Amino acid sequence: MKTFISTPIYYVNDVPHIGHAYTTLIGDMLKKYHQLLGEEVFFLTGTDEHGQKIEQSALAKGKTPKEYADEISAKFKNLWDEFGIDYDCFIRTTDDYHCQSVQKAFEKMYQKGDIYKGEYEGRYCVSCESFFTETQAVQGKCPDCGKDTIILREESYFFALSKYQEKLLQWYEDNPDCILPLHKKNEVVRFVENGLNDLSITRTSFEWGIKLPESIGDFKHVMYVWLDALLNYVSALGYGGDEKKMDFWKNPIHIVGKDILRFHAVYWPAFLMSLGLDLPKHIYTHGWWTRDGVKMSKSIGNVIDPKEVAQAYGVEVLRYFLMREVPFGQDGDFSQKALVDRINSDLSNDLGNLVNRLIGMSEKYFNLKISLADTTKYYQAELKFLNDILGKLPPLMEQMQLSRYLEELWRAFVLANGVISKYEPWSLIKQNREEECLALLGLVATILGKASLCLYPIMPATALKIAHCLKIEISHQSYQKLILNQELPQDFTIEKIDPLFPKIDSFKMEEAKIEKSKTIDVQTLINIEDFSKLDIRIGTIIEATKIAKSDKLLKLQVDLGEGRLRQIVSGIAKFYAPHDLIGTQVCVLANLKSVKLMGEMSEGMVLATKDEKGLSLLCTSDKKTNGSKVS
Repeated sequence: MKTFISTPIYYVNDVPHIGHAYTTLIGDMLKKYHQLLGEEVFFLTGTDEHGQKIEQSALAKGKTPKEYADEISAKFKNLWDEFGIDYDCFIRTTDDYHCQSVQKAFEKMYQKGDIYKGEYEGRYCVSCESFFTETQAVQGKCPDCGKDTIILREESYFFALSKYQEKLLQWYEDNPDCILPLHKKNEVVRFVENGLNDLSITRTSFEWGIKLPESIGDFKHVMYVWLDALLNYVSALGYGGDEKKMDFWKNPIHIVGKDILRFHAVYWPAFLMSLGLDLPKHIYTHGWWTRDGVKMSKSIGNVIDPKEVAQAYGVEVLRYFLMREVPFGQDGDFSQKALVDRINSDLSNDLGNLVNRLIGMSEKYFNLKISLADTTKYYQAELKFLNDILGKLPPLMEQMQLSRYLEELWRAFVLANGVISKYEPWSLIKQNREEECLALLGLVATILGKASLCLYPIMPATALKIAHCLKIEISHQSYQKLILNQELPQDFTIEKIDPLFPKIDSFKMEEAKIEKSKTIDVQTLINIEDFSKLDIRIGTIIEATKIAKSDKLLKLQVDLGEGRLRQIVSGIAKFYAPHDLIGTQVCVLANLKSVKLMGEMSEGMVLATKDEKGLSLLCTSDKKTNGSKVS
């Protein structure tokens, strides 16, 4: 079986950060896992290099767009090489074969009638390379990044996305796990059910992009970055040219950050449908990383450089921490304290110390030779428990429950440490029960050997060191025999290795020097321009309902005098009953970026104050016109 695994291609507007590393390490993990299953894997990553933002950044630095893209793309590739990422192709959207493939795809979709010429007018975010309606761009701000949008009116070619709305909904229904975690899939389904507009896919206001095919004969247009970028996943396999590798596309798996899920779970499948290509088997969607509970930002100086972490603690530790610390799909927090705690507890105590104990006891009692002849005789129950643990792991990997996968796997190491404490090999030797002691060490070695195979996708170098110590092979054959078939390994001849994870006594990286004001007074003082950015308005609550599965949140429909009701999700359910709020006038922060809370869109914030006596909404003393501004 052949499997295709891809990460997003990373936009060359900045150097690699911890989020890029997280995505790419997961892709590398998936490749190693599917290789253990005996599959032939093609793993793709790379960089996205076209678009107005790159053109502007290059100009600001006095470089051509290609020179600028070359510089940043090299930083990504070099870092993945340093991390030992086993990619099969590092694609760049400036590669000639990619450009030709995209032109072929455009031509095919055009001939099919899925691309037509028209005119676009609306809001455009240069930073996100995205178009928005006036309703979506509240106060002219991008709903995704919060930056100012610009009004564009220009000739454009459109992809008939609306044509594929029902086909997309049918795909989601027929393939329950096509988008994981499932709550992310539900968000996508709701987005599509609300209706799809045709997609502007070309621009004429800048030149840094792929030209339309010569057969179209419209040379002032370049392709809009998302059509260009999303087609890299098939251009890397030779689509439209030498298609010898296109057979990998029968089983495509993709990893993506939640901020670009819509593009990959709506636009991309529609493009594939238009081209008559198979759709992804899985789109795995992960969350964002913060640092010590604070959103990472260059301006406050707390951005995590994955290279710095790897140099301080090792790539293996970074791999383990990122996949263990947070459930996949949720936002995670990177803390150096949490990292060191994981090293000292999980890696040093549970795993490293276990390997050391096995080496020491096998050398002291049996000259580093361990027989399994009597292990089943004495420890049948423990072996069954081990196989039960390891049998839970494949479904967790398929469902991308990485934290749970490692949590379950660590139960095997806890089991091994537990049987040593329970049966005390040193006591068995003193009692001349050598057969039992040898069987016990055989059990511990078996646990380590089997668990190392399951650890390999997450921590390949560590697993290989353990396998070298035990003289077993990390391979599909071993995985099939020891994990899937639950067989026992052969007798062991132990080879001594250096300690895997020495204890960490102090932090190896400088803590983030977040810029803070020197005094509270300086922090709290703002000028009138700062205050004017807040659009606080009076609104009347028309409807209020509870949100299922939440004891804190209410869903409010608020009249702000806009000719429509604003939906606002507010954490006031413990203080107000829904029926008591109807008709209440409240103060609303109206230009707050829209977010989703418990699956519900919230378009603002109802202001309140809270002390030891409880919470109260901020209201006016007299009734005011809805939409009146607070100043």
